[in-house]
Amino acid sequence: MDASHPEGEAAARWVTIEEWSGSSASALSRTAVLTASASSLTAHRWPLPPSLCFLPSFAPFPSHLTCSRACVARLGYRRFGNRWGQIGNRMLGAFVPEGFPGSVTPDYVPFQMWDTLQALLGAIGVGEQSATVIGATFQWFLRDLTGMLGGILFTFYQGSNLDSNAKMWRLVADFMNDLGMLMDLLSPLFPSSLIVIMCLGSLSRSFTGVASGATRAALTQHFALAKNAADISAKEGSQETLATMLGMGLGMLLAHITRGHALSVWTSFLSLTVFHMYANYKAVQSLSLTTLNYERASILLQYFKECGEVLAPQKVSQLEHILPFWSTWRKLNKIKLPHERVHLGAKASMLTHSDMLVIAKTRSHYENTNYLLLDKQGSVYVFIHKQATPADVLRSFVHGLVLASSTLTSKSQHLEARRWMDEMYTNFISKLQSEGYSTERLLSHSILWRAHWLHGQHYEKLK
Repeated sequence: MDASHPEGEAAARWVTIEEWSGSSASALSRTAVLTASASSLTAHRWPLPPSLCFLPSFAPFPSHLTCSRACVARLGYRRFGNRWGQIGNRMLGAFVPEGFPGSVTPDYVPFQMWDTLQALLGAIGVGEQSATVIGATFQWFLRDLTGMLGGILFTFYQGSNLDSNAKMWRLVADFMNDLGMLMDLLSPLFPSSLIVIMCLGSLSRSFTGVASGATRAALTQHFALAKNAADISAKEGSQETLATMLGMGLGMLLAHITRGHALSVWTSFLSLTVFHMYANYKAVQSLSLTTLNYERASILLQYFKECGEVLAPQKVSQLEHILPFWSTWRKLNKIKLPHERVHLGAKASMLTHSDMLVIAKTRSHYENTNYLLLDKQGSVYVFIHKQATPADVLRSFVHGLVLASSTLTSKSQHLEARRWMDEMYTNFISKLQSEGYSTERLLSHSILWRAHWLHGQHYEKLK
């Protein structure tokens, strides 16, 4: 143990952790402050009454101290805003990329403005020969509206997850498309529920559009070794057009053969749908992605710890789980894969007094890192510092995996995990790079919660 940070009551006199929220590291708002001493825990959450003073980040947060609005402004802290502001920010996240505007090029906004205007004019009927004043019947309007809202809601809840699980969502997109076609075929059989079934089919296809488009972009980037993503995308369009033309011809032939035979029609449709899903599964399974997500990083680390080498992308692809219902089955049986025990980007406000004391005692193992780890009830919670870089996030996740796989007692596992990171992490990353893996960042869910922390000893130096 570092002599400058001895464990015990003297060194863990108090610890302060701030919780910050935002869609990117450059746009964060402080949402909570937790201060723990040996005997108590004080928590303050935003929004707070205007009379409550915001203290500098290195100071404790006494609840009795108040000041004016001018004091709040002078100290330079932004209030998190009201609940409607939070909802508005989350809704905006469904329409703009994560980290906007810093994550896109300057020409993104004007292009999207004109593209949106074009879509608006098209919806009104401009450019359509068959356009009328009314446009379409109420049924078709409701169907299309349901599909549009479904696409927005799907983006709202899963938009930041499509990159990290591109293979799974590609499979889900094809399944939802088949489900939408099934709804279209079933709708004439139930006239009283025609609108409901049509809306469900449109909703299913809207998920397909979002998931397929997003994963297609990720896979195109994967294929483009010579930075030729546009060429690959164009040629894929040509391939799909040719395949569609052939499929239309075969479909017309099949429709002629099965005409008037309902049983033959349904048998053909269901058989071809099953084969379609099987072909999609084999296509996705054949992908050997070189980006790192939760599961691939876990597989690679586990093999490296056992053998001292890293698996090739083709081998990792065979070990990945790409069926979405797989995790549900495992949850029913209370089975957790190693990466599912690591919670990246945990909220600081979830910490209890005992958690804060554990962090105070183990803080010396995370010096010069932009993250903290907390082992609790078999899971590892990773608190990301608000100034952490993508490389820090990857390192924190690997550190969390090492800690989660430790079989030592709670007192020694942090020391052992830090020792492994100091001795082996650089070698692990080098071997990943030699196999062609991209180690710039970890593909993960959007990290909405970050933290900032200071310890009693540091505060003593600042007084």
